[in-house]
Amino acid sequence: MRRVAALAALALCLALLAGCGSGGGSGGNGTAQGEKATVVVETAASGFNAAKVYREALPGVVTIRSIFGSGGAEGSGFVFKDNGEIVTNAHVVTDESTGTRTAADEVFVEFPDRNVVPAEIVGFDPFADVALLKVEPNGLELHPLQLGNDKEIAVGEPVAAIGSPFGEQSSLSVGVVSAINRSVKSLTEFQIEGAIQTDASINPGNSGGPLLDSQARVLGINQQIETNSGANDGVGFAVPVSAIERSVAELEEDGTVEYAYIGVSSQALYPQLAEKLGLDTTFGGLIATVVPGGPAEKAGLKGGTGTLKFQAGEYTTGGDVILQVEGHDVIEPDDLARLISSRKPGEKVTLTVLHDGKKEKVEVTLSKRPATIPTG
Repeated sequence: MRRVAALAALALCLALLAGCGSGGGSGGNGTAQGEKATVVVETAASGFNAAKVYREALPGVVTIRSIFGSGGAEGSGFVFKDNGEIVTNAHVVTDESTGTRTAADEVFVEFPDRNVVPAEIVGFDPFADVALLKVEPNGLELHPLQLGNDKEIAVGEPVAAIGSPFGEQSSLSVGVVSAINRSVKSLTEFQIEGAIQTDASINPGNSGGPLLDSQARVLGINQQIETNSGANDGVGFAVPVSAIERSVAELEEDGTVEYAYIGVSSQALYPQLAEKLGLDTTFGGLIATVVPGGPAEKAGLKGGTGTLKFQAGEYTTGGDVILQVEGHDVIEPDDLARLISSRKPGEKVTLTVLHDGKKEKVEVTLSKRPATIPTG
């Protein structure tokens, strides 16, 4: 079960690996009698100084307290700009208990220097679970965090998370990037694409806090954990900084964010499945359903009509296969969603489609993504 992490969590996990070599006897590669053995000790992530990352980033990490009619919530955030802009998760400062997602009645931001000030919610993006807050900067010493590049990170790269897990402010946890390009739950029926998976300890209250690289640059904001127990099980996820930047840019304009929508559900092809279906391709998005009246249907794309159980999976068959979006191959399960969501509503995109065994070019005019997935 994945649980959105909205209250606070603990942890400081530093792992050291020690490798040592000792030799016996007097020949070969061993240590000659009377010589001292050499012991090499190195950190698990050579060159990663967690204390330095913490020292550099902490002044820009904040604790956020939200007040709702039915109670309150606590999370984390970070200073985005020195004009008073603060970034956090949307679920830290909004509530959906009434059936409609609404902003908190009041929000307060606490800085590491103990200053606590009210904040305005400029806007929030439920699709990326990002919110932009604004505090009055006068009288505050603000420390905006530098942004990194989530497109350059690699699995195994060391990372640090700073936040207020379980209300324990300014807590550090460290780990590595466990995986990239994950699809995780948003605050809507759509997924967040490109999420960063980490084993750095993330718990309730870390939500909205930064996931940092070795140079104390923000790679993402910690958003949720996957757990069966309710506690951290070593599988956490962060919204990538590229998604944050996109959200903030639009929130700064008018407090809302719009995403493009094509109106299909699809399943990723792989070589054995494609061979089983007799398709002349080894990749692509096999269209399962087409939303009635949506952009794809208007462009003539067809969904599946049959089902197939194959290699422990169940697939909807008979639909068109989307091979490319503007020349970019659709290979991974989230490629189609990622390529479409990077566009704007109203844009036209050219798809390369496998239709009745033949490759065709199809132009689709994208629409605005709805809050819920329409059903026909």
